[in-house]
Amino acid sequence: MARIVRFHQTGGPEVLKIEHVEVQPPGPGEVRIAVKALGLNRAEVMFRSGQYLEQPTFPARLGYEAAGTIEALGQGVQGLKVGDAVSTVPAFSLNQYGVYGDTAIVPAAAVAKHPASLSWAEAAAIWMQYATAYGALIDIAGLKADDTLLIPAASSSVGIAAIQIARMIGATPVALTRRSSKRKSLLDVGAADVIVTEEQDLVAEAKRLTGGKGVRIVFDPVGGPTIAKLTAAMAQRGILFLYGALSTEPTPLPLFNVLGKSLTVRGYLLFEITGDPQRLERAKKFIVDGLSAGNLKPVIAKKFPLEQIVEAHRYLESNQQIGKIVVTV
Repeated sequence: MARIVRFHQTGGPEVLKIEHVEVQPPGPGEVRIAVKALGLNRAEVMFRSGQYLEQPTFPARLGYEAAGTIEALGQGVQGLKVGDAVSTVPAFSLNQYGVYGDTAIVPAAAVAKHPASLSWAEAAAIWMQYATAYGALIDIAGLKADDTLLIPAASSSVGIAAIQIARMIGATPVALTRRSSKRKSLLDVGAADVIVTEEQDLVAEAKRLTGGKGVRIVFDPVGGPTIAKLTAAMAQRGILFLYGALSTEPTPLPLFNVLGKSLTVRGYLLFEITGDPQRLERAKKFIVDGLSAGNLKPVIAKKFPLEQIVEAHRYLESNQQIGKIVVTV
């Protein structure tokens, strides 16, 4: 019997239960993993609370990111073997697969070998953050060394990944945070500058940092009314990525900023990259090369044991963390 986290209704962290479930063999094209660590993500909070792209089918599992060893292979799986140390890439529906627990079955296509230098906790904290940032910034926007990148919610794991990728390319990452308490930590992880939005004028600071031109790329998981200021801070023909909906307020379209500057406002999902085998392979190579060279290094905010999965989700929702929350198994 495996210990699996499931929930039987949407709601707060308290709906998560550790249940004993019979372990099944992997089906064709699947692998079964003995899980060592899990990475937590905002998307999982939204799925748990009924606010995600799809509604959960009960009893529902949860979790995109796990690291561990392969313990069984399904029919037709190639390139992997029992005992391999692997981590999972978010490339599946949470209604079909979920990795919270001590055992996980996932599609082989959603499994990657990570650098051996990574700990289990670090290996569970790479694919969501780095693939999300890579897909928008490198694959789609073609981030270049002379670009300035504006990063709302920069203390999140994806925000830190964006900072590190920008540094790796030679671009200038400017972090946004609401309060000054996170300023030093964001500078420490590589932000070229930090704009504290509750204390500083976002638009004026972005223009100052770019010599009046504005930023070419904005990478925003929040949405909401701040989009007016973000577009005002942008350069001509800039691109604003909306890859999340953390704001509880409506997201208006700042029409005159968009028209006047010929801006692109683009909805973006990680699955654009992970659902395309060729783009995913390019992403894997970029990320593994960056990790191996030390240019990319996941920041672990806090670890919880599996028995404290409810507390881990509460901490995730508190917005205190800088980096990734990891659950150890």
